[in-house]
Amino acid sequence: MSAPPRREEADGGTAGGWPPIGSLAFLSDCHVAALIGPDAAVEWLCAPRFDGPSVFARLLDRRTGGAWELLVDGAPPPEQRYRDSTLLVESRWSAPGGTLLGEDFLAVHDPPAMDEADGVASRGVLVRLLRCAEGRVTVRHRVDVRPDYARARPRWSPAGERGALREATAGLWLGAVDDRGGAPAPEGPEDGLVTVETTLAEGESLAVVLGYDGAPHGPLSMDLVHRMREETLRAWRAWDARNRYDGFGAAQVRRSALVLRGLMTAETGALLAAATTSLPEWIGGERNWDYRFLWHRDAALVVLVLMRLGHRAEASRYLRVLLAHSAREAGALHPMLDLDGRAEGEETVLDHLGGYRDSRPVRVGNSAFAQHQLDVYGQVLDAAFVHQQAALGTGEELTAEELSAAYAVVDEAARRWREPDEGIWEVRRGRRHWTISKVYAWVCFDRGLRLAELTGDDRPDLDHWRRQRDEVREEVLTRGWNASVGAFTQSYGSPDLDASLLSLPLLGFLDGTDPRVVSTLDRVERELGEGGWLVHRYDPAATDDGVGGPEGGFLLCSFAMVSALVLAGRADEARRRYEELCARAGRFGLFSEEMTAEGVMLGNYPQAFTHLAQIDAAMNLDAAGDEESLRAWAERTA
Repeated sequence: MSAPPRREEADGGTAGGWPPIGSLAFLSDCHVAALIGPDAAVEWLCAPRFDGPSVFARLLDRRTGGAWELLVDGAPPPEQRYRDSTLLVESRWSAPGGTLLGEDFLAVHDPPAMDEADGVASRGVLVRLLRCAEGRVTVRHRVDVRPDYARARPRWSPAGERGALREATAGLWLGAVDDRGGAPAPEGPEDGLVTVETTLAEGESLAVVLGYDGAPHGPLSMDLVHRMREETLRAWRAWDARNRYDGFGAAQVRRSALVLRGLMTAETGALLAAATTSLPEWIGGERNWDYRFLWHRDAALVVLVLMRLGHRAEASRYLRVLLAHSAREAGALHPMLDLDGRAEGEETVLDHLGGYRDSRPVRVGNSAFAQHQLDVYGQVLDAAFVHQQAALGTGEELTAEELSAAYAVVDEAARRWREPDEGIWEVRRGRRHWTISKVYAWVCFDRGLRLAELTGDDRPDLDHWRRQRDEVREEVLTRGWNASVGAFTQSYGSPDLDASLLSLPLLGFLDGTDPRVVSTLDRVERELGEGGWLVHRYDPAATDDGVGGPEGGFLLCSFAMVSALVLAGRADEARRRYEELCARAGRFGLFSEEMTAEGVMLGNYPQAFTHLAQIDAAMNLDAAGDEESLRAWAERTA
């Protein structure tokens, strides 16, 4: 087992040639995602959709994974940043002979005729635009496509258009154009590698375009490239402009919101947990999972956050994916769905890939599809109630069929809440009576009852739901509370702590100042906290989760601690922790799933639930001191 990464690797340094996870820039067109390293190489890209097979996967294997390198003669790694409120990355190289400026983006546009939730529409191309600002600079693109997770060889052939090439295995198109009336023809392929090399003088530009959905819309020209650039900037700025939040931590909130929109699929509105697979939760460990799926455990926070930010259309579309799944399954919920809303998938190990910093195995797919996770029933009902409450009088209320699907979830929870389950953390060693699972069963009954009251549905099973709600609450308060530990504990009869229980006040189960809540917060900090700002989700050795080995601190739980402290009336402590966490965001303001005490990111990236929890924490801090407002929101009466 490797030692944890050093702090100097967190932002721009390297460890044996590997880019730090937190140093990667995230691009999206809501169909695919690309990750760009500090040396400007495209390290990760799957096509033709987020969960498709990779065409660049050097992030998981430096030798065979494939990448799109951009080399500038004599220049150190570039300075990089996002262009204001967009997902376009700007780069600046200072070479001995001059200065080169670059812009990388997955091209999108914002057609006015489309629904607001569809306002970020893909062009199906990754664009790398360069301009020499001064002097004279030689640049070289090395496009090393490795289709199907590097299991297949690329098959390039001429595309018949100004030297462009087509790749048949992955269905790609590659072309180049400059503003000198010509186009440097791609050279090769040599062993599958395609090169585009040219020297740019001051004021001259070069664009290299990779299409995953056919060629660009029209003959490739600099006019087309610049038009796609302007459309991309306009589309992301227009989406950001609909964000109505300007309170505490607004800059980080807006960046996190853009990340969430970038992780939402154009086809269905499903939200990926992350854009990657198998980035390790500990270097050299086996906690390497595929997160390119929609997890129900994110549901309530997704709808809550998007509604609070003013992005109602996206929240509504996302929720309806979940309710459609409930309708198909007569209320029974799988823990996760694929991007088409299906509950199926096979977990496979890719033995030929060495893994990020030699962390094996590399997995695609996820066997958690088959698990029973009781918490998801509460997550979906909380999301449905929050949505309906916000949608009243807008014409966006849930339909009778969608309400019926939500009520079927409550009925299924009533049948199953007494069973043990695998829990919110998807342990792989048997089922237990997880305390947080039972809390979410209470949430399911509570929100189901309140949803029926809100909509005027006089259902015959309301009294039954009410009895179930009261029974599960009493059980959690007696069996979930461990007096000898002085905290709510991970599972019934266990002395072990679990940071998922920081959400007790956030769900309105108990008041944030309840002595049992406060004691639980303090015990979690004492046993699972690190450095005064980081929180581990549980002790892996004590939990015996079926995987083994250490992991980093869990950023979702670290931000949940911030929110819980606000509700406990400890806003100064909460603010300090929030600022410590945000100071350790990656250089693009992004977060992964986990982090070491040295501030080095671990796990898949960028991670949706970390950004969701960060936004929620900022909003709670913004309302700190307004006890009535905080309590109303936790109890969903706001």
